[in-house]
Amino acid sequence: MISQLEKEVTFRFLKTRKKDGFINVISIFSFIGISLGVAVLIIVMSVMNGFRSELIDKIVGFNAHAVVKPFSNKLIENSYKNHQIEKTIKNVVTSNDGEGVLLNKTLTKGLLLKGYLNKDFKNLDIVLNEYFEGSKNLIEKSISIGKELSFNINLDIGDKVTILSPSGVQSIIGTLPKQETFEISSIFDSGLTNFNENVAYINLSSLENLFNHDENKRFLEFFFNDPTNIEIHKSNLQKIFPDEYVYTWSDLNKSLFSALKIERNMMFIILSLIIIVAAFNIISGLTILVKNKTRDIGILKSMGVQNYSIKKIFFLVGFIIGTSATIFGVIIGTLFSIYIENVRQFLSTIFNVSLFPEEIYFLNTMPSELNIHSILLISFCSILVTIIVSIYPAAQASKLDTVKSLKYE
Repeated sequence: MISQLEKEVTFRFLKTRKKDGFINVISIFSFIGISLGVAVLIIVMSVMNGFRSELIDKIVGFNAHAVVKPFSNKLIENSYKNHQIEKTIKNVVTSNDGEGVLLNKTLTKGLLLKGYLNKDFKNLDIVLNEYFEGSKNLIEKSISIGKELSFNINLDIGDKVTILSPSGVQSIIGTLPKQETFEISSIFDSGLTNFNENVAYINLSSLENLFNHDENKRFLEFFFNDPTNIEIHKSNLQKIFPDEYVYTWSDLNKSLFSALKIERNMMFIILSLIIIVAAFNIISGLTILVKNKTRDIGILKSMGVQNYSIKKIFFLVGFIIGTSATIFGVIIGTLFSIYIENVRQFLSTIFNVSLFPEEIYFLNTMPSELNIHSILLISFCSILVTIIVSIYPAAQASKLDTVKSLKYE
């Protein structure tokens, strides 16, 4: 417990006095340094969390969250029904794919062709979004291509293209690549240029006919209500389909998200040094304060104040500076993270420069996502550092000899 005397002496030492001017300057710089360190950490972590969330949204927005592929020639059955995982599933579609070459006059382009049943294609998120153009029906001999692909090879809805398959057709002159003509029925926009340029959708029956695929090789694509908990969903699917191959969007992008995680952790460690450096100013300030308050410490000890109370008083001075600076930094960092897009637009207007250009980052706004766990971790680390650096000067204050302290008074 903190006694009334300890509280009064602590707040008296915190008050500004003319003869303590240099000490107050150090305290102010300690306060500003810790506040800035906490604020910068919250802002950076929020932006990186925002980038990660935007990236996940882009990836899971057009890709299946989980895929179950058969190892054998046995058709996969919908055995997930009446299982607890059914409550978490948003949609399940039957699919297949193959790689072919698109031919258009003198232009050619390699494509990954994904096949869906017409009823399943209509329910895909990429079809239901506002940027989708054309018919939502994916009938035989029709194809849906990406926006960038349509621009690059000058194609529009209603145009016809030829798809060349690696599957061979026997003829009198030997084996020839199989090819079929498709009519462009729609144009989609996934939000990622690479996907729009290299992926197209065709009817599942047309795909199997073009690539000579067996119906038993069809696989299931799962879309969940909450794709972020993908490891739990994968574990459940592996229990339901123990003899099939199960993989998720996380598995396909493991190296990318591992790199983002490492980068985020390194940024946290590096920026934490700001707080540590600022906190060391507290040691300097408290040490000088102890030297300047030698007489006051002597008087307190002569009045019967215990060494433990003296230590607690100086510890509280450092703790209050660090804690108040942390709280102030959390407020500044949170507000800046919330209005970071407004700040970006303001700076872009004032300095006439393009901050966070859309053509480079493929995002039209600065992403930011506040995470309460990150804020609590940053606050905890900041206060912990403050506690650690306040211990030494407080201990030194309690060790001062009463007689020597009052010898020259």
